[in-house]
Amino acid sequence: MSVSRIVIGVVAVVVVLALGVLVWIVFTPGPMDFAGGTKVALADYRAANPTGVPASLANENLLKRGEYLAHAADCAECHTAKGGREYAGGFAFTLPFGTLYSTNITPDKKTGIGNYSDADFLDAVHRGVRRDGRPLYPAMPFASYTYMTDADALAIKAYLFSLPPVHSPDLKNRLAFPFNQRWAVGMWSWFFNADMRFRPDTGKSPAWNRGAYLAEALAHCGECHTPRNFAFALDNRNKFAGALTGGWRAYNITSDRNTGIGAWSDADLFAYLAQGHATGHGTASGQMGEAVDNGFADMTPDDLRAIVAYVRSVPAVSSPDLPATLAPTAPASPKQGAAVADAFGEHLFEGACAACHGWTGQSPISPFATLTGARAVNDPSATNVAQIVISGTHRKTPAGVVSMPAFGPSFSNLEIAAVANYVTARFGAKGSSLTEKDIADLRRQTMQP
Repeated sequence: MSVSRIVIGVVAVVVVLALGVLVWIVFTPGPMDFAGGTKVALADYRAANPTGVPASLANENLLKRGEYLAHAADCAECHTAKGGREYAGGFAFTLPFGTLYSTNITPDKKTGIGNYSDADFLDAVHRGVRRDGRPLYPAMPFASYTYMTDADALAIKAYLFSLPPVHSPDLKNRLAFPFNQRWAVGMWSWFFNADMRFRPDTGKSPAWNRGAYLAEALAHCGECHTPRNFAFALDNRNKFAGALTGGWRAYNITSDRNTGIGAWSDADLFAYLAQGHATGHGTASGQMGEAVDNGFADMTPDDLRAIVAYVRSVPAVSSPDLPATLAPTAPASPKQGAAVADAFGEHLFEGACAACHGWTGQSPISPFATLTGARAVNDPSATNVAQIVISGTHRKTPAGVVSMPAFGPSFSNLEIAAVANYVTARFGAKGSSLTEKDIADLRRQTMQP
């Protein structure tokens, strides 16, 4: 056999393998494919309609229904800059390849969406296409919103159009080449946006289908909790297995008992969604805290229970970097425990943290401040521990406002690394080893320019 034929054969094999890998990646399962079963068009589904607002709000006017759905879809969180006007845009998404800013979705006719027709709005929500025909970047989760019904999307539009218009020009994105080539996003959408509405599963209960619609089409849980492939599309083969998003870690919420939520009770999950805290499991912070306060907390109990039913059905996927067993309550004395040798971290914790969190990890002032059992302090990467030290938290809970000050402005990177490493060593199953460089990178990912 000639050398040229061998080379051609090798090239052909490489091309076939590359195409096979590409096809495997591109044709990833849909978000609800894990359930199997027969899925039908909504018009052909004979059980209770799983879309729209809950039955208790079915007779409310369009604006009330739209308000509920806008909260369920968490629109305000991404379209409101820190300290800015609600829905006026300017929120910065700090990405590995630059900074992307959310847009103004108030009904201002010059800088917002005041000139959007119903068809324009549906194109944006379902297909990721702006009124001028240019593609939206998928930081707008249109690949999840595509499952939203037209009626629900237009109810949200009606609610947004009832709000005061805010004149706030969109900020210019700062993206590196080739990510600044907006036309290429249209190709991404062609591969990774299903552009199809929700199809109920006839083999599942009405509650499961309602939960699926809420979690996938509206709350878009997978956008944070599902890892992404090389093209930054959701990898639903590892659905809900956890991912890093915006500098925070969205943890595994599959049914895995050790590193997911398989060992949580339904009451635990309900409480976490309703108020951002579950006894023995920790308190929501960062983006999840905002999702609770601006979205889940406004949902009806039946809707939250439906989400719980759906999430519980997601197959278990293990997170091998997380400990299977969480650490018990720490000793009462600061001179006992795994972190005893870290004098610098102990000094910082004593001065800034111990009064609220306690030496045992059981807070003497609020269950929201308890560290024992929290996934974040049992995460050896200490990502979320460091982020909450940097940014603090301000939560609106049924029990009132719960706040922790931000130490980012007053603590150096070395100090933040030291206190995070101390906290994970004392209250977690395995201590972290963050450096000043790690903290500088975490600051960069959450900094709002």
